[in-house]
Amino acid sequence: MKRCLISLLMLVAGVATAAEFDYGLRAQRIAGDVYAFIGKTEDFTPANGGNIVNTGFIVAPGGVIVIDSGPSRRYGEQMRQAIAAVSERAPVLVINTHLHPDHFLGNQAFAGVPLAALPATIEGIASQGNAFAENLFRLTGDWMKGTEVRVPQRALAAGTAEIAGRRLRLIALDGHTGADLAIYDVASGVLFAGDLAFFQRAPTTPHADVGRWLAALDQLAAITREAGFTALVPGHGPVTRDAAPLRQTRAWLTWLEGALRRSAGDGLDMNETLDRPLPSEFAALPVAANEYRRSVGHLFPAIEQEVLGAGR
Repeated sequence: MKRCLISLLMLVAGVATAAEFDYGLRAQRIAGDVYAFIGKTEDFTPANGGNIVNTGFIVAPGGVIVIDSGPSRRYGEQMRQAIAAVSERAPVLVINTHLHPDHFLGNQAFAGVPLAALPATIEGIASQGNAFAENLFRLTGDWMKGTEVRVPQRALAAGTAEIAGRRLRLIALDGHTGADLAIYDVASGVLFAGDLAFFQRAPTTPHADVGRWLAALDQLAAITREAGFTALVPGHGPVTRDAAPLRQTRAWLTWLEGALRRSAGDGLDMNETLDRPLPSEFAALPVAANEYRRSVGHLFPAIEQEVLGAGR
């Protein structure tokens, strides 16, 4: 009897642990056979387990095309389960849009499925992936348990590609990172913009080149003006039926770069720049204060050097 009681308690503990690490993924149908999982507009925390990212999938005639795999092995496994609840077709390709960890650390859950990305993204994941994973473990804790980096092996190139019987336009850009892939599903008119677009959440800038990012937004905006366009899935934030995420991302980046240049021109140092208030347009934007502080650290030293050098 005692042995049975111990076994029962262990079983209950196991169920509780499984529930504790439930991302609660629910596929949101965007259009046709196109779906997305929408993350929280928050920072990484032990409470959300890194579920702050949008991922997605397309049910194609030849199988399921997965777009980004999330922040952990657990997320990837639960993503596969949620996909299986929508379609009996198996995943045939996982595409990583860029090298940030919340977009590729679920790759491990797709064993046997080809992993694909732009060449520079592949190089970045290979060289920095383990450091990214360690940092995410510090930020989210045991949600990351068992997660290992799986580097994509298939290099993608810009252009129109027929994948699993689905026509995709692969748009190779940069600015958020050194290589950012946007994916336009021609049949549905859905644009997966990756982290080139944030909506109702302040953008992150650890690898940003603001000028090139703004140029990339121009190219994506042109797609939203095409006759067949129906929806935009940003890397973070809710899905829209217009270009609102592109406009909001542009507004933030334009203000941010201008503010940092004015600070440098006024002779302010980094601490003084950090003390400057956010404009009312962005003050209530989720994680805006945190992202501004991080962006000052990421971008201000180079801008300060450029502005001061030009003034000599």
